[in-house]
Amino acid sequence: MLNRRTYFIREHAGVFKLKDTYDILDPETQEQIGYATEATPSWAVWLRLLVKKRNLPVTIAVREQPESAPLFRIERGWTFLRATVYVVDAQEQRIGYFKSKLFTFNGGFYVFNMQNEQIAEVKGSWKSWDFSFVSASGQELGVVTKKWAGLGRELFTTADNYLISIHDMAEQQPASSALLLAAGLAIDTVFNEQQ
Repeated sequence: MLNRRTYFIREHAGVFKLKDTYDILDPETQEQIGYATEATPSWAVWLRLLVKKRNLPVTIAVREQPESAPLFRIERGWTFLRATVYVVDAQEQRIGYFKSKLFTFNGGFYVFNMQNEQIAEVKGSWKSWDFSFVSASGQELGVVTKKWAGLGRELFTTADNYLISIHDMAEQQPASSALLLAAGLAIDTVFNEQQ
């Protein structure tokens, strides 16, 4: 799944759901290629009834099959002003992290590898829901958008559906591709979810 360049993310709709679940689809064939499921501890889920979700720990596990071991996890601890989100691979090794911008009106965050090198910045707007991955040199590495005429068209639901597209660049390491996919998922699952 991690060698693809485009992913369609479809959130499962639900009125009283406590944990988020997302299908990861091939946008061309509509074939299911993965799952992103919230694996947050139960105590943190129930604490959401008293504390804002964006301040509490959250874990998202990304798998190829519902019962298989995670390909990677997205983990955020307690957050007050500025969130740091780690990406952990299948071997339980951190492969990178995201750091939210301290003061921004348009949203976005920075993407780092574990050598503390910034490999991308996620720029965009929560209002229009268009984001781009931009390298330190200013090159566009990919986009995340809801404005797509195919499978990604919103279908009268409160669930979020969006397309992650990573540009094909030979110099990108497999870990960098996984970080960019995780960053695309984190826009909604970690940084944008309010309650």
